[in-house]
Amino acid sequence: MNRVHEVAVLAVDNVVGFELGLPHKLLGGATDAAERPLYRVRVCTLDGEPVRTSAGYRILPDHDGSILATADTVVVPGTTDHQALRDGTVEPALARALTGSNARIMSICTGAFVLAAAGLLDGRRASTHWMFARRFRTLFPAVELDPDVLFVDDGDVLTSAGNAAGIDLCLHVVRRDHGVEVANRSARRAVVAAWRDGGQAQFIERPLPASDSSGTAPTRAWALARLDTPLTLTDLAEHAMTSVRTFTRRFREETGMSPNRWLVQQRVERARRLLETTDLPVDRIAADSGFGTTASLRQHLHSAIGLSPLAYRRIYRGADPVPAG
Repeated sequence: MNRVHEVAVLAVDNVVGFELGLPHKLLGGATDAAERPLYRVRVCTLDGEPVRTSAGYRILPDHDGSILATADTVVVPGTTDHQALRDGTVEPALARALTGSNARIMSICTGAFVLAAAGLLDGRRASTHWMFARRFRTLFPAVELDPDVLFVDDGDVLTSAGNAAGIDLCLHVVRRDHGVEVANRSARRAVVAAWRDGGQAQFIERPLPASDSSGTAPTRAWALARLDTPLTLTDLAEHAMTSVRTFTRRFREETGMSPNRWLVQQRVERARRLLETTDLPVDRIAADSGFGTTASLRQHLHSAIGLSPLAYRRIYRGADPVPAG
């Protein structure tokens, strides 16, 4: 068995209580097939002293910032009132602790302000809560902020948007480290959605509303069973027994996106699952997910998550990819 992955959660003053517990729940809850934990999650403050939370109580950590030096991953949850939010600075000791670590660094919500103030995000793409986007851009113009996504994976530095996006980021990390089955198991234990895409906003998964005779849910279910075949807007409208105009309007009302964009999202998700869970060649996956050609799959997958099919398979399966047939 590989060594357990060490995670240090750094709580700064006025830390968001909900976000503070996410790494323990989702990373700490990840296990292998034999139910052995894959991560050890410990909470610290820089000096080991209590800090206030946004929920009106203080936490007394078991550790101080010394655990940052040996951690494999450092997570900085959000804060509601910290100097990083007020003037874009952090105390020198905090900056040194973060920049001096060789760990993978993650932030949740406004934790990105702390990373940016420490200089860890300059020249990088990052995300934070959309409500703080204007302030973030003003304080940190050297950061390429994208507030319209759930999270940004920039390799050794990962940032997420508001509260619940921290769940998505933690599950993404588990999926990246150990694959889809481990991540799904951790999600089920926490009773949260196993997958919400962290790429472009239009690829965010939306739950399907309850089916009724006048809605588009039956047509969506019909389309999901036929993703490997060409489907036009006319095909969808005919299945729903309505005009293209009416179908498009109802579809937008129920899903928040156009039918064509929804089809692309579903095909990207199918392709990702096939890349993660099968050894099928990429050209077969392109056909089975409805993209038709490897080039089309590559284009859409890169637009969604910035990776080619083979690069995605290497990252999420941790093995050499099977060559395209």
